[in-house]
Amino acid sequence: MELKDYYAIMGVKPTDDLKTIKTAYRRLARKYHPDVSKEPDAEARFKEVAEAWEVLSDEQRRTEYDALWQHRNDPQFCQHAPHGHGQQGQNYRPEDFDDLFSSIFGQHAQQSRQRHSARGHDLEIDVAVFLEETLEAHSRTISYSLPVYNVFGMVEQEIPKTLNVKIPAGVGDGQRIRLKGQGTPGENGGPNGDLWLVIRIAPHPLFDIVGHNLEIVVPLAPWEAALGAKVTVPTLKESILLTIPPGSQAGQRLRIKGKGLVNKQHTGDLFAVIKIVMPPKPDAQSATLWQQLAEAQSAYDPRQTWGKA
Repeated sequence: MELKDYYAIMGVKPTDDLKTIKTAYRRLARKYHPDVSKEPDAEARFKEVAEAWEVLSDEQRRTEYDALWQHRNDPQFCQHAPHGHGQQGQNYRPEDFDDLFSSIFGQHAQQSRQRHSARGHDLEIDVAVFLEETLEAHSRTISYSLPVYNVFGMVEQEIPKTLNVKIPAGVGDGQRIRLKGQGTPGENGGPNGDLWLVIRIAPHPLFDIVGHNLEIVVPLAPWEAALGAKVTVPTLKESILLTIPPGSQAGQRLRIKGKGLVNKQHTGDLFAVIKIVMPPKPDAQSATLWQQLAEAQSAYDPRQTWGKA
């Protein structure tokens, strides 16, 4: 059996770790898989890559292979013994190395040796949460798919899975929640990967998030802003009656304490941002009243300091 340069086949160095070699193997296995590859020699290359992985993925077999490769140019292998055979300085017959070569590649050895164990893959899924749901912990049923990989690192199938999970109070957008062991199964006795829930706060039609606070735009008629008023304002839990002070300005923010978002330390506030909304085009009577107001406030110039340094 020919002793091939498996490191060259995989495009890695003899000093590279198993993770690097595994990444190279998966890339090449996908590239040369006969079912998908357009390369003319895909099948042969695919088998060559798989053969290299069989040896380099096993620590003991890789050590024995490295020893064989080191002595590949020795005349009749008559220098020093590879790892685990004979004693230093002893001459060896070619059949001695044939035995070692068979121990690396033989079918019986492949079945009897314990293969390298590896941790399963972590998975990540987005979970949409409404603002109202962040105020208290709640249960959620989530569904996702577990990919099943073949020996060449390609997804063979996907198995649907459902879990009941608890979403804690006060979660924020982008927050990650770890569910240990709910990722893909480990290889050869390795631990399972984890499932990560990535919280995505759904946009709200009324509220904007500013840190742990909320903002809501409150439309007011000009006379409500001028004279003051009491208006009903929604919060995440219920509606409240908000007092608008006389002379309120557009863009002014009125603080409503404790009606913002919840976190472990405290609860944020809700800010009502005033927006003054003009009525439709006035009729004759309304125009007369607006004219009287303009005359009563003729000394007021809203642009007195506007545009001046």
